[in-house]
Amino acid sequence: MRINHNIQALNAYRNLAVNQSNTAKNLEKLSSGLRINRAADDAAGLAISEKMRSQIRGLEVAERNALDAISLIQTAEGALSSVHSMLQRMRELAVQASNDTNTAEDRAALDQEIQQLKTEITRVATSTDFNKTALLDGTFGTKVDQDPLKTTALSVTGVANITTGGGLKAGTYTITWNITDNVYELTDSSSTVIGKASDLAADGAGSITFKGWDSTNSKYTGVSLITVTTNGAYTLNSLAGDVEITGTESNFQIGANEGQVVGLSISDMTTTGLGIDGVTVTDHASAQSAISTIDEAIRKVSEERGKLGAYQNRLEHTINNLKTAHENLTSAESRIRDTDMAMEMTNFTKNNILNQAAQAMLAQSNQLPQGILQLLKS
Repeated sequence: MRINHNIQALNAYRNLAVNQSNTAKNLEKLSSGLRINRAADDAAGLAISEKMRSQIRGLEVAERNALDAISLIQTAEGALSSVHSMLQRMRELAVQASNDTNTAEDRAALDQEIQQLKTEITRVATSTDFNKTALLDGTFGTKVDQDPLKTTALSVTGVANITTGGGLKAGTYTITWNITDNVYELTDSSSTVIGKASDLAADGAGSITFKGWDSTNSKYTGVSLITVTTNGAYTLNSLAGDVEITGTESNFQIGANEGQVVGLSISDMTTTGLGIDGVTVTDHASAQSAISTIDEAIRKVSEERGKLGAYQNRLEHTINNLKTAHENLTSAESRIRDTDMAMEMTNFTKNNILNQAAQAMLAQSNQLPQGILQLLKS
């Protein structure tokens, strides 16, 4: 028996300290509701859950971004609705002015209203904005056309290989974009239109082939311009290499990570962009011409509104997907980070009982050295 070192008391004290530490952890988890309160609780779980938290918060912001994008689209589409209405009225006036029962003074009065409507269309297009960002003046996303041929005429040289059955003559030809007819045209050196788009029936069989648009790198990759065959015997030289496209779309961040964006551009909806700058109805000929010009403008506005509607529907589905992803990721993060209250309460009760037992045993072990006094009795 020893009195300098009470090993039993030290053992009881050590177990009491362990139990008290475990009880403190139980209390911390129960009071915070979290299983992981510090990296020491679960280092790997902490790292995983923090990445999940970044994604969850990113998804929340992305959802708000998508809602803002829908608001922007609704603003633009609402303005285009009024443009549509004004164009329809202009067409009515053009049809009315085409009737020769109208005098020059009558047509002048009709034309005056048309000019005012044109001014209002441009005003609407230039003043419609969202959060001080203009939407309809052609500056919201400058990548309106993804095709360099709409702005650049490219010359190609014919190969003199003509067989019976006809064909194109050797010479220089040009592929241009006809903005009025909305089609590609192949013209010869005298500016005579040989064929349009993929139809070269004027000289027999033939085609104009354009390789695909690389949306990732914003350019045409290896544009082949152009292979045109007539009866299998005529070829135009091709343009090799990449054609870069200038300008960028306006992007909506609809995901939690880099690159998860939706690009949108809105065409110029001013009278210049719609091609109705020169519309007048001061005589029969101009009124007749105005009808077809306004029809084209109505088509452009309808196309733009249709595009905006499609984007809005897409974004609504995006929001639904973001909500689902947010819910599932939050559930996964909760399973890692949150404490199981029932299990933790069970552990707390166990450790609390062990604390009481350890305290009692420490008291008993502190009494053991007193037994040495029995040896001192005579």
